[in-house]
Amino acid sequence: MRVIIIGAGQVGSSIAADLDETHEVVVIDCDPERVDELNYSLDVLALHGDGTSVDTLEEADVERADMVIASTDDDETNIVACATAKAISDAFTIARVKNTEYLRTWQRSEKAFGIDFMVCTNLLAAESIVRVVGLPAARDVDPFAGGQVQMAEFEVDEESPVANQTVSEADRFDSLTFAAILRDGEVTIPRGDSVIGPGDRVVVIGSPQSVQGFASSVSPGESPGTAEEVVVVGGSEIGYHVARLLEERGFKPRLIEHDAERARELAEMLPGTIVMESDATDVDFLEREHIGDADLLVSALDSDEKNLLVSLLAARLGVERTVAVIDTTPYVDLFEAVGVDVGVSPREVVAEEITRFTREGGAENVALIESDKAEVLEIEVDAESVLAGKPIRESVTTLPEGVVIGAITRRREFITPRGDTVIEPGDHVVVFVDSCVIDDVTPNL
Repeated sequence: MRVIIIGAGQVGSSIAADLDETHEVVVIDCDPERVDELNYSLDVLALHGDGTSVDTLEEADVERADMVIASTDDDETNIVACATAKAISDAFTIARVKNTEYLRTWQRSEKAFGIDFMVCTNLLAAESIVRVVGLPAARDVDPFAGGQVQMAEFEVDEESPVANQTVSEADRFDSLTFAAILRDGEVTIPRGDSVIGPGDRVVVIGSPQSVQGFASSVSPGESPGTAEEVVVVGGSEIGYHVARLLEERGFKPRLIEHDAERARELAEMLPGTIVMESDATDVDFLEREHIGDADLLVSALDSDEKNLLVSLLAARLGVERTVAVIDTTPYVDLFEAVGVDVGVSPREVVAEEITRFTREGGAENVALIESDKAEVLEIEVDAESVLAGKPIRESVTTLPEGVVIGAITRRREFITPRGDTVIEPGDHVVVFVDSCVIDDVTPNL
């Protein structure tokens, strides 16, 4: 495809880097230094200009574009850019927004603003955070097959009972598949005798019940489910959506907000949440309210530094697990190295969502592992697929290494894949694929 990306910030650059090898990519940005940097670092055509300008879009040859992605940090700019592109081309338009009001308007009116697909940074980040709540040690969770299948990535620490066990010893669940072990940035497809080491990240695919069971075996000291006590720090849009989504799942979270007016507003909007007006760095307040007894704390304040401080303070007080919103994507690994359990970058989440959308093709759903290490795909099998009509042990011999059949659903029933399982046309199959073989594998599935 020919893809035009408007905005070369962290989101736009990440999307460009992910697409430049397989697509013809043009990037538009108003910062000339950033444009020069992209022209040297990526295999893209970077242009200096205003992405809302007809002249600039015509210079980018928008009439030949298959897709236009507006990913600047300004919602209105992205909306206008998409509307302009739609007016002068037939390109499929995707807009990134932060304000959920724009998303609601777009959802109520098909193709409102001239936008074909809209992603909301704040809502996506909140959904990503809430998915890991209730799963001890989980770093990432994605649903497939209408929620009948889950993919989850867990970090195994030195004290975990699973550490130093073989996959055969750790696999005590009927409907669970060990898809991969991530170690030192490398992806390994595990066998029964593969040893899970301390510090490894394990990717599993299975029924929600089995994934929950494995989570408890990875970290038996943490309390899973809606009985968890969750504290949200910061009444930002992300903080609000985290609390709202937790309420919908049956949790009764507590939320700390410093601004009195915002705290009152949140108390009215979140009837199932206890809203407390205070400074979250006030140790006396935290101790008085027994914040250290919480199972999980989500820090969603307006700066990375504050979120790091609150997370480390909470861990010191005894909170079992901390999740921090990190706006500067390169800080994620650093924050996790110094003590934050899970760092969530809204920019990275939305970049992955947009990139995922461009990759779907014949896939029903796609999840990215560690941004670019691997993908988990949900495929509806047709009669032409190499998987159709044969036992799995036979069909996988025609596929390269780095492919794992993780789960099957047939007429909305979960089927655990085994060597003698025969996949039928119409089945939905969830497949783990190493990124180095993704282009070779997907056409055959």
